[in-house]
Amino acid sequence: MAGILEGKVALITGAGSGIGRATSRIFAREGAKLVIADLVEAAGEQTLKLLQDLGAEAIFVKADVAQAADADRIVARAVAAYGRLDCAFNNAGIEGAAGVTHKCTEENWARVIAINLTGVWLCMKAEITQMLAQGGGGAIVNTSSDAGLLGVKGMPAYVASKHGVAGLTKAAAIEYGRSGIRVNAVCPGPIRTPMMGRLLQDRPGVEESFVRAEPLKRMGEPEEIGEAVAWLCSDRSSYVTGLPMPVDGGLIAT
Repeated sequence: MAGILEGKVALITGAGSGIGRATSRIFAREGAKLVIADLVEAAGEQTLKLLQDLGAEAIFVKADVAQAADADRIVARAVAAYGRLDCAFNNAGIEGAAGVTHKCTEENWARVIAINLTGVWLCMKAEITQMLAQGGGGAIVNTSSDAGLLGVKGMPAYVASKHGVAGLTKAAAIEYGRSGIRVNAVCPGPIRTPMMGRLLQDRPGVEESFVRAEPLKRMGEPEEIGEAVAWLCSDRSSYVTGLPMPVDGGLIAT
């Protein structure tokens, strides 16, 4: 049976670990041809090997999404390899340094915003330009966060960047809907990723508080985000656009 992304050309940033790697494997399972990107070359190459071992058509591009030339280059590589771009998952992101607002440095603020928000915008610009050049149609999913829908203390730059992604997603959905380009976001809750591992290491007791707060009473796995992204990029979600979609075990509902 064909997968829900059979024959589609998909781009995934931040594919070297965590949600990006898990989503890449799900896209491969669902039949997509993949262009994966990451700033960390070794991690990206590891994901590429995993995909090739699964029999997927895939290429890896080392790229810094905060650089416009790199965002353009990822899309150009997709078109050079496969002739088009059908869907994209703009997932690359960092958490930045912990600390309350008045202790957040300008350097930390600039770095987090550059990668988490400006990087998403730059990738979207390149992706949408290509989709329009193809005659329209396509699906884009951005990684926001529950922290893009709620306030979270001690991470002002991260929270601001993820709120920005949610807003940018809504704006683009309105702008390009008539061209058949759908734009959505996933808003993960506490997911077992390397990023979450670093946060938990610095904050004893936080995992227990997450579990207590969630209706499902557990943390999520990267694959659970990837399944949502695959659906949003597929034709099965053809009437869904402009949605910052929580995938968080019900945390935001509490």
